Amino acid sequence: MVISVSIIGLFLFDYNFEERNTEIEEITKADVIMPTKVSRPGCDIEDICYIPSTIVVEKGKSITWINEDSSFHSVTSGFYGEPTGLFDSGYLDPYQSYTLSFDEFGTYDYFCTLHPWMKAQVIVE
Repeated sequence: MVISVSIIGLFLFDYNFEERNTEIEEITKADVIMPTKVSRPGCDIEDICYIPSTIVVEKGKSITWINEDSSFHSVTSGFYGEPTGLFDSGYLDPYQSYTLSFDEFGTYDYFCTLHPWMKAQVIVE
């Protein structure tokens, strides 16, 4: 009786393992990451709220942000309390990404609408 229970247990384990492998999602390549624990104040002290906090991109190229935190975040043009309306990702769920093409030269400041200490910059050359 012990042997049959062990065999059934191994069969179920293998079945679940194979099922999980078929559900692997594609991983998004990000240019900028919102790392874990940035929903708490303090990431601004080390300038790691968005990594990198300043990114340079060629005109016409895109940047992809990914939220690796367990909290919602956004990528919103301007400064906290002073959005410019040029772009806004809306709230990004954990592991959700946002991609934006930059077609004009310039410096674009951005922030998270939910966390005022989170700010960064895109420079388009």
